[in-house]
Amino acid sequence: MHSNSDWWLGKTAYQIYPKSFCDSNGDGIGDIPGIISRLDYLKWLGIDLIWLSPVYESPFIDQGYDISDYYRIASEFGTMADFDHLLAEAKKRGIGIVMDLVINHCSDKHEWFQKALAEPEGPYADYFYFVRGKDGKPPSNMRSYFGGSAWEAVPGTDKYYLHFFAKEQPDLNWENPKLRDEIYKMVNWWLDKGLAGFRIDAIMNIKKDISFPDYPADGADGLARASAMIGRTAGIGAFLGELKQNTFLPHNAFTVGEVFDLDPAQIKEFIGPDGYFSTMFDFSQHLLFGGGIHGWYEEVPYSFAKWRRSLIKSQLFIQNLGLYYANVIENHDEPRGASVYLPDWAKETEDLWRRGTKALAAVTILLRGIPFIYQGQELGMRNWSVSDIGEYDDISTKDQYQVARAAGLSEDEALAVCIRHSRDNARTPFQWNDTENAGFTSGKPWLPVNPNYVYLNAAAQRQDPDSVLDWYRSLIALRHDDALQDALCTGDFVPLYEAVADVLVFLRRGERQCIAVAVNFGRSAVRLTGGLPVPAERVLLSSEKTDTVLADNGNTLYLEPLQAAVVLLMNNTREKE
Repeated sequence: MHSNSDWWLGKTAYQIYPKSFCDSNGDGIGDIPGIISRLDYLKWLGIDLIWLSPVYESPFIDQGYDISDYYRIASEFGTMADFDHLLAEAKKRGIGIVMDLVINHCSDKHEWFQKALAEPEGPYADYFYFVRGKDGKPPSNMRSYFGGSAWEAVPGTDKYYLHFFAKEQPDLNWENPKLRDEIYKMVNWWLDKGLAGFRIDAIMNIKKDISFPDYPADGADGLARASAMIGRTAGIGAFLGELKQNTFLPHNAFTVGEVFDLDPAQIKEFIGPDGYFSTMFDFSQHLLFGGGIHGWYEEVPYSFAKWRRSLIKSQLFIQNLGLYYANVIENHDEPRGASVYLPDWAKETEDLWRRGTKALAAVTILLRGIPFIYQGQELGMRNWSVSDIGEYDDISTKDQYQVARAAGLSEDEALAVCIRHSRDNARTPFQWNDTENAGFTSGKPWLPVNPNYVYLNAAAQRQDPDSVLDWYRSLIALRHDDALQDALCTGDFVPLYEAVADVLVFLRRGERQCIAVAVNFGRSAVRLTGGLPVPAERVLLSSEKTDTVLADNGNTLYLEPLQAAVVLLMNNTREKE
């Protein structure tokens, strides 16, 4: 049974990147009325919670993660009345809204920062980190996440302000109790509107070592990445505990943290009924095949065996703590999951793409924890290929291109790295149908539509019972089945057949039911015999239309290449093990 504080278990969440979801007025930018027009689609899919990426007023230097007014909706997205309408319409459909909470930094256009610049010795300067330089140079050798020094000169002074992200995103000084009170007031204002909760952005960055020491340089520029400070500075718990007590807890809000660089021994402090947040994203797999310490160009090639080991280790670790992760395969900051987690041979034909994407879905939706689907993931949307770096909008991609070129890669090699890793891969417009601009807008889209929209789109897949979209809907419906909640929502994760190459098989074992999720990521069919604790009773779902999954009176599983099957085992599993 769920307690009052973990009401979110059993839910399925869906991330909307508003700028790219649905445009209602033809200006090429997705908006809140466009989201409202698609709520019935999300209800049909089975979505319970919508995580809405930032819609606050912003200059959009970093796509809305640079907030200039926390109390206003950006005009590009609509009005506060539109947002209130969204809340009401979502509520009618049993869908809760989760907003992004960006409180490590704001925009340099925010009123607080403008007042700080106007009076660098005044009270608002202490809302930020205004620090005197050393010998005419920045206070330390910190490098921002987007490249270059994390310090920017304050005009007319010998001071610098800190920005772990873009220079237009000054970091907020959490050491200042007045600043914290302003944040708590704002958070409660939104929760009082009826939000279900927040996704908390970049939260591990809020605690700084305010002596701002130099760190060993990790690049030819003599700088050290900002993350070198994160996790080494004690005291973040006091901030996060105060934030929870003053905002989240009184509202019984669902909160999911974007947490990096956390000592595993601290996880119980961070999530769960007694933690600062309800849950946190499991990014362990995302770190496997991205870039290296110096940049995206130090990429690690895909390995199924490595991915499987990491996933199993992560699931068992969080389970042993009695906690739950938020499971995610892609988001607005990552390339498309199907483009990352499938072997190259599974991308050779459209049929293989479809099969492989469905195989991935079975894993990500049925793991222990709450699944987060990113818009278009349920269609199997893929990475976007460009011919020139100028086609990208993302600030991070442009920086990583230059990093790769400086490291000696040719223009073509550096561009190829960006094609594989760019955040813009996930930001191309949602592919609703095969009309012009994929039905996203009647105008010119702010970012080009992936050309494959002519055959890969929601309208076509809704008519196809064998589509990726239909498979996602079936998996979500399975999680919602009251008869299976015991296993699929709170049941244990038990890996099986770990010695068999190219397969991922695990049990979801509850007190009353036990379900096996079996996926073959190999090029050849497999017969899995002797590994189930008791025989299988029946197949609940199969990604391929075949009745050959079960053999030998339920003791053997047979899987075609890139096939996923969800199987109910016979009753009284625990007693028969």
